[in-house]
Amino acid sequence: MNELTLEALAKRIEAIELQLAAQRSPKKDWRRVVGISDDNEFTRAMLTEIEAQRDAQRKAAEEAIPE
Repeated sequence: MNELTLEALAKRIEAIELQLAAQRSPKKDWRRVVGISDDNEFTRAMLTEIEAQRDAQRKAAEEAIPE
């Protein structure tokens, strides 16, 4: 049986931390995702739609405020 010592626990924790770090690290660079850059038509269209929805929500919220 393995003896529970501080050194043994420290080694086990280190192994677990290494495994978790490997799982969390992205396999691909997030900046390579399509649509991240303002330099393409899709992103410009998406941002235009988002802005239009925000404006509509803002207008609806302003109209809901009693005077």
